[in-house]
Amino acid sequence: MATSTTILSSPFFVEGVLPFLLVFVLVYAVLQKSKILGDDKKQINAIVSLVIGLIVISFNKYVSIIVNLIPVLAVGLVIILVFLLLWGIVFVNEDFAVAGWVKWTFGGLAFAAVLISALIFTEAWSYFKDYFSGDNTLFINIVFLVIVGVAVAVVVGFGGKNENSSSSSGKNK
Repeated sequence: MATSTTILSSPFFVEGVLPFLLVFVLVYAVLQKSKILGDDKKQINAIVSLVIGLIVISFNKYVSIIVNLIPVLAVGLVIILVFLLLWGIVFVNEDFAVAGWVKWTFGGLAFAAVLISALIFTEAWSYFKDYFSGDNTLFINIVFLVIVGVAVAVVVGFGGKNENSSSSSGKNK
């Protein structure tokens, strides 16, 4: 069975045109929004974006990071879309407001997914995995300190709310 390559699957398009367009548009949007180079400097912003886009695609390592991270972004957005669609089906109120804990949970999961993906695609994940596996007790100590820190943060966070509510109820009596 012969496979045919289309322009959309050719390496020139996937590793050249698409990363260039992505970097160009993102840099241009940031420059336009931030107005770092001045107001109404669309031509200068376009030239700077063009140069940065061309520089990025000239380094194969960084193009591969971009090409590998974008599918992670797309899959994550599809998962969030499906979750929001399912949530919208069972949501009763007319106002669609997301609770604070849901925003923090999604934010934390998104941050963890991007961090782990970046570590894997930059090949730093194997370095950390090799360093923390074996007889190294540093990893165990770090995990212990993180658990203790989270426990202290939870106690302080919930403890402060209970004290404020009890003191305010005492004043009302």
